[in-house]
Amino acid sequence: MTTHDHDHESTQDELDLGASISTGIQQVRGGFASSRLTQARLLQGLSKAEVARELKVSASAVGQWEAGIQAPRPYLLLRLAELLEVPAEFFVLGRPYARLNAATAHFRSLRRTSASQRDKAVAFVEQLWELTYALEKRIELPVVDLPGMTTGGDQVPGILPADPVGAARSLRCAWQIPPGPFPHLIRNLENHGIVVSHVPFAGDATATIDAFSTSHLPRPLVVTTPDRANDVYRHRFTAAHELGHLLLHHDAAPGDIQQEREADTFAAELLTPITEIAEELPTRLHLSALDPVAHKWGVSIASLIRRMSELGLTSDISSRRAYQRYEQLRASGAIQPEPIALYPGESPVLLRRAFEVAEEHGLLTLPQLADELVWPITRVRLLLGLDTRRPRLTLVKV
Repeated sequence: MTTHDHDHESTQDELDLGASISTGIQQVRGGFASSRLTQARLLQGLSKAEVARELKVSASAVGQWEAGIQAPRPYLLLRLAELLEVPAEFFVLGRPYARLNAATAHFRSLRRTSASQRDKAVAFVEQLWELTYALEKRIELPVVDLPGMTTGGDQVPGILPADPVGAARSLRCAWQIPPGPFPHLIRNLENHGIVVSHVPFAGDATATIDAFSTSHLPRPLVVTTPDRANDVYRHRFTAAHELGHLLLHHDAAPGDIQQEREADTFAAELLTPITEIAEELPTRLHLSALDPVAHKWGVSIASLIRRMSELGLTSDISSRRAYQRYEQLRASGAIQPEPIALYPGESPVLLRRAFEVAEEHGLLTLPQLADELVWPITRVRLLLGLDTRRPRLTLVKV
């Protein structure tokens, strides 16, 4: 027994609407991509029940659409496209699609992140890969260059040390990072084939996602979000943390506390090698003394407090007090976050520059890219990292 995709008999108006369907609807009749419906719904942060309520159908009908058992009728498809803010053609079968399971993505603050937020993030990464794929058909992006990982994202055992400190040291060596501060972290990630995104995808004041990453797509992806913070030091450590996951936890189930600790240890060693930073840390814990060291190495004062504790330069009690004082100063505004845009090499530019090169050589325009992906142009601009704000215009009084 199946559930029909509407709860009432179609009215004559609905039949007339179905008779005058657009070219997009006709294309969908050739094959409805149920996975696209799921992706668009998750990106809007809607449940199946909420979609059903808006369309005045049963929740089981929406479930059957997403399971590929049935396709929505033409008039419902139009309303569905409007609700999910996509063109009707978005639901046509045949476009490249890389499905990602939330269980194969690493999330910072996983325990505080709701399932709906994780699902939205995964749908976002799927589209980020689609954009990357579309650009790679025209522009050659850097080859994936991660020790112990093939260009397809598979890991080769025995190439990289399994411990986080050894892995961080091996990576610095493989990427020929000289002793001292790690320069231009995001640029280095992109130069070695990792796609990095830093765009406000959540759009929710209650969002708890700091970052997430996956190596289960043809190209490793790292997403850091300005939805919660736009501080260059936090941004750098977060990106290094996700890099640790890519290298160390390819086949491990995300969310394990030990994995998070290992990723933190990797990030700390990558950005502040213990043998080097030890010589520059003060012998007594004073925030004012840590400030210039933090700026030089491109890390937060909180990260250096942890380093002092690891080196035995301060007691646990002193560390806790220093953390508390640091957070008080941040909350009071005495310590201001430093915007990422002020630091060249710390903002993702790979996809935007790939598009710009394609555009300069007459290979692609923004409308053409939007048509190929079947996204609104605003969506394409967002994922490319282009300004999506419209200029404010006012009438001139004569």
